[in-house]
Amino acid sequence: QVQFVESGGGLVQPGGSLRLSCVASAGIFSLYHMAWYRQGPGKQRELVASIRVGGSVDYADSVKGRFTISRDNAKKTVYLQMNNLTPEDTAVYYCRGARMGNDYWGRGTQVTVSS
Repeated sequence: QVQFVESGGGLVQPGGSLRLSCVASAGIFSLYHMAWYRQGPGKQRELVASIRVGGSVDYADSVKGRFTISRDNAKKTVYLQMNNLTPEDTAVYYCRGARMGNDYWGRGTQVTVSS
């Protein structure tokens, strides 16, 4: 029923910044726990950051201090601000919404960090 669409990916040099967005097509967005995942070449998908219904946030150790997750329930959008990017951040980034034991995934957006 609900669909999520990511945007904002692209090519950036090391030390640069990007802001990713993920918009929900329907549903009561404020009831979904939201998260960003990423999958680099030859690697498994990993959790990057999450923001729950109550507003609490968590980050992977590798991105703490550099990435910030936020949400705007009125716009049905979750954001990921990424600063001080490194080549290790290169991956396809996916947003996920979770509600009542079900997961809903976007198709992903490519982030490439290279000089």
